[in-house]
Amino acid sequence: MADKKILQVVQKILEESKKENHKFKQTVDAVVNLKNVDLENPKNRIDEEIVLPCGRGKEARIAIFASGELAVKAKKDVDLVIKPEELEDLSKDKKKLKKIADEYDFFIAEAPLMPTIGKTLGVVLGPRGKMPKPVPPHAEVKGMVKNLRSTIKLRSKNKKTFHTIVGLEDMGAEKLAENIDSILKRLEGALEHGKMNIGSVFIKTTMGPSGRIL
Repeated sequence: MADKKILQVVQKILEESKKENHKFKQTVDAVVNLKNVDLENPKNRIDEEIVLPCGRGKEARIAIFASGELAVKAKKDVDLVIKPEELEDLSKDKKKLKKIADEYDFFIAEAPLMPTIGKTLGVVLGPRGKMPKPVPPHAEVKGMVKNLRSTIKLRSKNKKTFHTIVGLEDMGAEKLAENIDSILKRLEGALEHGKMNIGSVFIKTTMGPSGRIL
């Protein structure tokens, strides 16, 4: 069961959103403001991946760097397979690489390819927090991909204000509130002084007003 206050705020912003009568499904985001945290020190930065209990509303997009058997097996589970022979071309075509980095939420890579990916593509993938998760060449990636489909990133970099998706408006207030609950618990656990380091948290739809939950 989600926290009552969170549920009430989410219900309110969803009701406001309905009045606007938008022609597309709006994303619901959490906007986090931290306090009393030195984010210039990298060890204090938030960099968490959270599997949302009720999913993202729209599944995360997954790409894999793989060859041979793994590339063939993973093709039915992921959205994009990038072969080793494509790495050099991608490293030369920064525009295409940036487009891929922005279009896909998570990357997986056959472990032996990681050093090459780091050298050739790391300059684009690294700052975006998109460096691939390594897997053995004969791994079954189906389970990992299934989890990643419902996963979000909670990433502050060096900014005290940052945001993350919590779902889509058509998921309904209860599911969205459950997701928000999970995010807040993980956030508190990642901060040195827990809730004391959270200045405020707002929830908002893409085009609608925001509501404060903390």
